[in-house]
Amino acid sequence: MGYEKSGRFTRREKVALRYADAIMYDPAQADDPLWADLHAEFTEPELVELGYWVGFTFGGQRWLKTLAAKQGELAEFLAQKKAGA
Repeated sequence: MGYEKSGRFTRREKVALRYADAIMYDPAQADDPLWADLHAEFTEPELVELGYWVGFTFGGQRWLKTLAAKQGELAEFLAQKKAGA
């Protein structure tokens, strides 16, 4: 991934992004070296929270894609509903 070689991210951020990649795309990436890196940067509660958030966010995006929802449609719908109320 491009972030691995980028100077824009800290080591901690890069490890978190690797964790997100494993959750979203390929669980086989969650190997012993990744877990060692994760435990060097995060506590167990932080890993649970980070993993939950990645799964929740990615799952939500997949659901919206399944519905063929477009960016901004919900906000537009809610604005129209409010204007009509």
